[in-house]
Amino acid sequence: MSEVILAVETSCDETAAAVVEGGTKVRANIVASQSIHRRFGGVVPEIASRRHLENIPVVVQEALDQAAISLADVHAVAATYGPGLVGALLVGLSYAKALAYALEKPFIGVHHLIGHIYAGFLEYPDLPLPAVCLVVSGGHTALLYLESHGRRYLMGATRDDAAGEAFDKVARALGLGYPGGPELERLAGRGNPAAVPFPRAWLEEGSLDFSFSGLKTAVLNYLRQEQQAGREINLADVAASFQQAVVDVLVGKTIKAAKRAPAVRSLLAVGGVASNEALRRALSVAAREAGLPVFIPRRAFCTDNAAMIACAAHYQYLRGEFSSLDLDAVPHLPLVESVVESPMGPLGP
Repeated sequence: MSEVILAVETSCDETAAAVVEGGTKVRANIVASQSIHRRFGGVVPEIASRRHLENIPVVVQEALDQAAISLADVHAVAATYGPGLVGALLVGLSYAKALAYALEKPFIGVHHLIGHIYAGFLEYPDLPLPAVCLVVSGGHTALLYLESHGRRYLMGATRDDAAGEAFDKVARALGLGYPGGPELERLAGRGNPAAVPFPRAWLEEGSLDFSFSGLKTAVLNYLRQEQQAGREINLADVAASFQQAVVDVLVGKTIKAAKRAPAVRSLLAVGGVASNEALRRALSVAAREAGLPVFIPRRAFCTDNAAMIACAAHYQYLRGEFSSLDLDAVPHLPLVESVVESPMGPLGP
């Protein structure tokens, strides 16, 4: 039997545990969502931490039961150590380190965003490399060149609001519920994406960075101006037009990155926003026109889960990259901690 990794993920408001064998065989993937935050319109960090404390022993045991194994069968224990809410991270990290210590098994700390990337390899183990990967979530938007499993280069990142953050803020302005992204997507499905000419922030010539704060402000200004003029606002049209503006930039820059990077064989899109159907469709069409296969994990692997953390930990396990038990939670852990920034190398303009 290949190595079995027990992983936990508690970076935000999902308490997750998974058992993955050999990096790709998901024997259990349990996620306990915290619906309590809906009444507050966003995640309350202290409440999230307390719920993680209550949920994590139950979720881990459920994962073990579903996988039909005991703790003695585990070869390594993994956990997210950042980025995320510090209190939430500490719950999962402390629990995982304690398990590893008690079991005398290796402990593997995983960068949350690298976990999202490995959701792609969890579902598509033979995904062709080199690849350009779009990481698009509530807190992060970035483009990476994946040369191999051990070599990643940062090509572009958000300069202000991440795409998912912009979705949530615009959803709130439209009076939608939490979480805002899925609610806005549902509303956009009934609207005309060409109804309102919202701006696309392409930034300076050749830039692969992202900026969505201006688009968010444009939506807020439009709503205010229409209200002041006493005109009826078609919220579905606003949602659809906003969503299209985000999708156009995400897809356009991903294709531009693929044309710039050397020997690209595939595209990968991961993160919570990658579950958006409009983005999935547009990226699939653009990739086909560019002559590249595109890989997007199923929606359950796009949102936060522990199976992706276990898959990332598998490759670290193979390289012998184990973590010390004094590893601390890093709430603002930058993506460049796990990639190489190469603005003037083969990825440059």
